[in-house]
Amino acid sequence: MNIQRAGPSTGMPTRTQQCDVIACAYASHGDTKHVLLFPEDPAEAFEFAAAAFDLAERLQTTIFLMLDLDIGMNHRLCRPLKWDDAKQYDRGKVMTAEMLEEGRDFGRYLDVDGDGIPYRTYPGTHPTKGSYFTRGTSRDRYARYSEEGAVYADNMQRLVRKFETAQDMVPRPLQANAAKPTKYGVLYFGSTSPAMDEAIGILEARGHQLDRMRIRAFPFHSSVASFIADHDFVYVVEQNRDAQLRQLIVNENGIDPVRLVPILHYDGTPITARFIANAIGDHQ
Repeated sequence: MNIQRAGPSTGMPTRTQQCDVIACAYASHGDTKHVLLFPEDPAEAFEFAAAAFDLAERLQTTIFLMLDLDIGMNHRLCRPLKWDDAKQYDRGKVMTAEMLEEGRDFGRYLDVDGDGIPYRTYPGTHPTKGSYFTRGTSRDRYARYSEEGAVYADNMQRLVRKFETAQDMVPRPLQANAAKPTKYGVLYFGSTSPAMDEAIGILEARGHQLDRMRIRAFPFHSSVASFIADHDFVYVVEQNRDAQLRQLIVNENGIDPVRLVPILHYDGTPITARFIANAIGDHQ
């Protein structure tokens, strides 16, 4: 869980921002991508935290739950937190002793289903089969050390397939359309949600119609690109200086940056409906 505050370095430790999006999405050196979840309030953070355990097991990777100081430390009105005691965690693809006895081909990085996610075994699953060595160096499909170019590229392409698979596993965006057809849309995420809901009412009262979509995860579902394609201009509202979500959208979907209009708030205070409405109104 990343409770984002204003940076860089120690920055403003008691002020809120959404400024770690790029750092977490592409954390580490090399061609690396990570799954990010963007809850809007404590209730959704509670639900996404549980979902993050399932996603971490299914995708066999780190999941970043992207909160901010506004959610993490301030009082917020939200739905009651509910837990289902009957919930069973999804441990993902796990090869059992029975499967190994049947002669299943086990390779720790072997993509047998075409979704980029290999099977794994638990320690001690079988006395002679299913063991593997976890290494940070490049390796082949059977976890054997290798620096051969083709072997390395094969594993890197598997990770691309896994990230594409994740698009349909993570929470999908939520879209709400204006009462009348419009060529303008707005994208936003996280704690911006209540201010955005109020800003829509202000803008409608001023005669501005906006379709809106709240992004809830990265990698982006295909509906994000479709939403952008359906509008001439799309505002991207976020709480950082460098339009980090906008950068991700441009980079991952090949969108013309001119069509994405940044609405940026980064003074450390929670974003307000008045700020959003005035910034969008000034552009229109």
